[in-house]
Order: sequence, then structure tokens, then C-alpha cells
Amino acid sequence: MKLDVLGYELDKEQTKAALKSNCNTIIIAGAGAGKSTTMVGKIKYLVFYKHIPLENILCITFTNNAAQSLEEKIKKEIKQYIKVYTFHKLSLEILKEQHINYSIASDDLLEYTIEEILVSISPTYFRKIFLDQNYMDNEEFKHYKKVIARFIRLFIANYYDYAYFLDILNKAKKKDQAFLRIIIKIYEMYLVEKQASGLIDFDDMLLYCHELLTTRRDILAKWQQKYQYILIDEFQDINKIQYDIIKLLAKPQDNLFIVGDDDQSIYGFRGSKPEIMLNFDKDYPDTDKVILDTNYRSTGNIVSAAGKVIAHNKVRFAKNINTVNDPGDKVDIIEFNTQAEEYEKIIDNIRKESASGGNYSDNAVLFRTNSTAAGFVRKLVEYSVPFVTRDGVPNVFEHWIARDVITYMNIAMGSRKRSDFLQIINRPKRYIGRDYLADAEISFDNLEKYYEDKNWMIERVDRLKYDILAMASMSPYAMINYLRKGVGYDGYLDEYAQSHNMQVRELYDVMDELMESARNFKTFNEWFAYIDEYGTKLRESYAAMDKQNAVILTTMHSSKGLEYPVVYIIDANEEITPHKKAVFVPEIEEERRMFYVAMTRAKRRLNIYYARKRYNKEIEVSRFVKEIMEDGLS
Repeated sequence: MKLDVLGYELDKEQTKAALKSNCNTIIIAGAGAGKSTTMVGKIKYLVFYKHIPLENILCITFTNNAAQSLEEKIKKEIKQYIKVYTFHKLSLEILKEQHINYSIASDDLLEYTIEEILVSISPTYFRKIFLDQNYMDNEEFKHYKKVIARFIRLFIANYYDYAYFLDILNKAKKKDQAFLRIIIKIYEMYLVEKQASGLIDFDDMLLYCHELLTTRRDILAKWQQKYQYILIDEFQDINKIQYDIIKLLAKPQDNLFIVGDDDQSIYGFRGSKPEIMLNFDKDYPDTDKVILDTNYRSTGNIVSAAGKVIAHNKVRFAKNINTVNDPGDKVDIIEFNTQAEEYEKIIDNIRKESASGGNYSDNAVLFRTNSTAAGFVRKLVEYSVPFVTRDGVPNVFEHWIARDVITYMNIAMGSRKRSDFLQIINRPKRYIGRDYLADAEISFDNLEKYYEDKNWMIERVDRLKYDILAMASMSPYAMINYLRKGVGYDGYLDEYAQSHNMQVRELYDVMDELMESARNFKTFNEWFAYIDEYGTKLRESYAAMDKQNAVILTTMHSSKGLEYPVVYIIDANEEITPHKKAVFVPEIEEERRMFYVAMTRAKRRLNIYYARKRYNKEIEVSRFVKEIMEDGLS
């Protein structure tokens, strides 16, 4: 039953939460339980019943989009504007007390510093491990830089000191210590570059703000007096330094009103820790706890299935989420023989609904990572189904492996460009020196002349010539298969993976996807035309988000906070979800929370699909699916 509170409909528990005053309150809100509704109700109570001026209420969330959305909801109810801060905006405003105009460094500065340091350390080394003269344009090198940047930002988010860093270094395996020393060097140089340029980055905003509040008691007192109440939405996403800033600002009143769902804490890579929310009442023993346990979004069967999954996590608040909605359709869990069959089923369902008057945009397809979406995107393009993407789904045809394959095809079609030969000449290793590829146009006859006194090299050149001639008469699918098995490209990928300390399966997956995409084309030019069309449709999907009636594609991460009438979770298999890199219990629990988030985006119908085979290799169903099935299908 909904209650009318100051002209605003709230249920019993929401009302209980909103009418709390003069004490710390933690609102544990399940998915679809009306977190924002309760937050707005609280602000309305403070303004119209407690007569607290808006400027004395601090309202915080974690993203600009979330802040804007909450501002609009509050304004609609109280007919007044309140600024909803992100932690970074709040920190920057506090820093202005120093009367210093800060310029914000872009993310490019960190990546530029990383690149400069890596190159200065050993350009020869990186040319060797990335097997490329122009390795800085190499996709793997770019990924390498991103991994380092993520590590540094996580380090800063928890404002660890060097002692902590050195402890990590000492405990690390010997092969990892060199990598960690590189990171320390990069971090030190990055600090120097920022200072020299008079810049601060987003992490600095928090660090400097915390430092200012702890060293300038006068400034801290001013902000403490200003804010009588502090409200934080999505509290489960908070990290250590953000929490420490809040604890400073909240004193001495300690009127904290925090809202969140520990079961939706999925940003560990940003430093967020669900333990902060779970241990809140230890920091504030007088905390009043309210659980919002009614899901107003999803049907009964969806709520039940999601509850079965998340109950397997040990580090969480116990909840018994119910719903006022009808049971609805059963959660549709289907096993397919192949991923192609899985994707075709989804497209068939969506096309049938569209033909009967439904909207494409009612359907959201959720996947664990962008890289796993390539096959489904390919099917959407094949069947001319409109789609938009909330994330930058990578174009598999722009991967460096795809560039190798396409280059081999171009040479088979007659190209003799030096750049083409440089791309593939030692992939796999043939030990043909770059110096012997000096001409703008490469001739096999000239290559043989260069090596006329080395019979073993002439044999390799002749073998390459034979392979190129053989490929020329093949279909794209057969050519890629020949390149892998006949030429030995898979062996090259084995060596590449070993030298880069990565799983070769990741590289094989790219080759497998390329083969699947080429299966139905007779000529190289036909496949090239398809690649162009694929790239065009993918670029259009980025620009068209929220602007057309189209199927929505999004990662599980990016789906958080959103809802859709119909949700498809694809590729619910082990090593995909949970991700293969999740090994330890905390990592598995975050993966389970992510799956829970994905499930609870569905309002009316939830479909969870998985395949027995991926690229003709057996794969296991996700443990999360098994958890739903333990007591029978919901």
C-alpha cells in the first residue's frame, strides 16, 4: 500500500526512511525498490516539514547523468532547484576556498606519460615483445597502457603510500616485480609532469580536498556548518577516500542519510568497496537501518530468480526481496548447441515481436564484456536489425590479427606493397630481414636473389610464394583456415601469447570470430564489402543512442541504473560470466553481483541464453544459471 506523505506517494518502509531525522540512517534498497523515490521523499520532508534551506542539504551521487536525473526529480516535486554533486564536483568546489584556479588534466596526460616512460625504458624491448616496428599503434600495446593506467588510478583511489606499494612489490612474484617498478617510475613521472604543467586530475581533486579539510580546520568548520544533512545515493559505489571526505564533513551533527544496495556493488576496478557500506554501522553505532525490500520494477518470477543467484554471496546484507507485481512469464533459460543458434533465436524473437507491433527498443541485450558482443553484432548486421550501443563495442576487423589476415588476402590478390609485406613477413617467423624489403614494391624474384647463397632462406621464400598462390584460389573461410593450420599462424599466436604472458585462447577467439564472419562469402572482395558495412553500422550505432527505435546493446556494467521491458542475457557460460580472470572469492562475488544487476534490469520478461559450443569447442554453462535452476526454474 502506498502512503501519501506531503503529497508524495511512498510505501511504508520508504515513509519510515524519509521521516527519519537527527540520526544517521542507512537505507538498504533492493533492485527496483525506489531508491531515488525515497531520496526525493527525504528531501521534501526536510524542506517542507523540517524547514531546512536547500543550501544546507548536501546531496551526492556518483555520475553526472545520475546527478542530473536526481536534480530533475527533486525539482519536479519541490519546485525548487537543488544542486546534486558528484564527489569530484564537490571536491573542486571545496578546493576553490584556496582561491586557486585549477586546470583539469585530461586522461591523455596519464596515457602520454605511460607511453613516454615505456619508450624511454626500452624501445628495443617493446619492439621485440610486440613484434612490430610501429608497436605504439599496436592494439596490444594500447591495452598494455590501459592496464597500467587502471592500476595507477586504483592505487590513487585508495591513496596508498609508497610503503604499501613497496610491500606489494616485495610480495610479488619475481617476474611481476619489474612490471611494478615500471609502474612506480610512471607514477613518479606523472606527478612531475602534472606539477610542471600546473594541472590536477580527477583523482587529485579528491586527494587535495581531503588534505585541505584535514589541514585547514577553519575551512572544514565552514563546510561542516553549511551542511546540516548529507544525503548520498548509490552508496555501495563509494571508495575509501570519498568516504573519508564524507566522515570529515558530517561531523559533528553526523546526519548522514545513505541509500544503496550492496548487491549492486560492481565497481571494484574503481576502488569501490561494499565493505564500507556493510560496516557503516560500526563507524556510526547509532545508525538506524531501513530495508526497502519491495521491487516495483520486475515481475515475481524475475525477482525470485535473481534472489536465488545473489543469495549465494556471503558478504552482503541479508534481504528477502518481494514484489507487488504479478508472477509474469517464467524466466526463459535455454541451452543452444552453438552461439550462432543462440543469437539467431534472439533475433527471431525480436523480429516476431516487431512484426506484431512491438518496438525494437523494448529489447535490451546484455553481455559481460564488449569483446564478447562481436558475434551478436555480426548477426544483427546480417539480418538488418537496427541496434544502438551504450558502450564502444570494439570492431573485431580493426584488431591487429584481423589486419594480418586482411593483409595476407591483399597479397594473395596481387598486392606487392612494401607495407603489406612488412606487416606479415615474419608472422609466423621466417627470419626474413626488413633490410631485404627496401623497395616500394616487393618481388619474390628479388627476395630469392638476396638469399641466393642461403638455400634454407630460399626455401622459406619459395614456401611463402607457394602459400600466397594457394590462398589466391580459396574462399575467405578456407583461406583463414589455411593460414592458421597450413602456414602456421596459430603457432605464431602461441609464441605471441607466451611472450606477452597472456592466454592464447583470447587470440584464438579473434581468429575464430574472423572465420565465422567469413563462412558464407565466396570471394575476398565480398568479405571486404561486408567488413565495410559492419564498420559503418557499428559507427552509426554509437551516434544513434536514444535516438531511434532499435535494439539496445550494453554491457552488464553499463546497464546499472537502467530498466527495460525485455532483457536478454547472452553467453551465460563459465569463463564469460563469471569472467575467466575472476579467481578469488571476492572476485567471484562481484561477478555474481554483476549478473544480479543484469537480471534485475528486466521489467516484464527475462531471457538467459547459453551455448554448449563456442567456435566448435565445448563450454560450460555459468554457475549462476545453475544457481537459478537449483530448486527448479522460477
